[in-house]
Amino acid sequence: MDMSNVNVCLLLGGTGVGKTLLIKRLQILSVHGSADFDFLPATLPTVGTNLTDLTLKKKKVTVRELGGCMSPIWPSYFKDCSSVIFVVDSANIAQISSSCIQLLSVLSAKPLCNASVLILFNKRDVPCVMTPTEMKSLFRMDDIIASATQPITVLELSARSGQGLQEVLRWLESIAVK
Repeated sequence: MDMSNVNVCLLLGGTGVGKTLLIKRLQILSVHGSADFDFLPATLPTVGTNLTDLTLKKKKVTVRELGGCMSPIWPSYFKDCSSVIFVVDSANIAQISSSCIQLLSVLSAKPLCNASVLILFNKRDVPCVMTPTEMKSLFRMDDIIASATQPITVLELSARSGQGLQEVLRWLESIAVK
């Protein structure tokens, strides 16, 4: 499939970090301009891939969500994408180290050396969540950003409550090629 004229954004992250809910919320927001965040769409863990087309200010972005369980084969999808959204569950302390390793692997992949990268610390609405300072410290975000070849943006959000979703849409709009 020739993806040269399509903006393809990979949506990556470990199992259960909230990728599917995130893309469902973004799709609703991009179509309707607002969303009922009291309504929680049903989600199941992604086994395989999900493709979602978003139209943002007359620009089409195809988001390819790859299931967390597919991380060993993520690299086979890298060559066709222009951007990456990497989602981290900021309430799951046990998953932080594996998420950091996955992120470093993604950032060091040659096909992604020029891809725009958005790192999302999700589940900010959960009571036992780590603070942004703790998350950035555990991930050594300053070091990662300083040594990465890609432009990196870091945002916090709650796909469940909707906090931060507009910022994600603005980022997608900013990286989309006309």
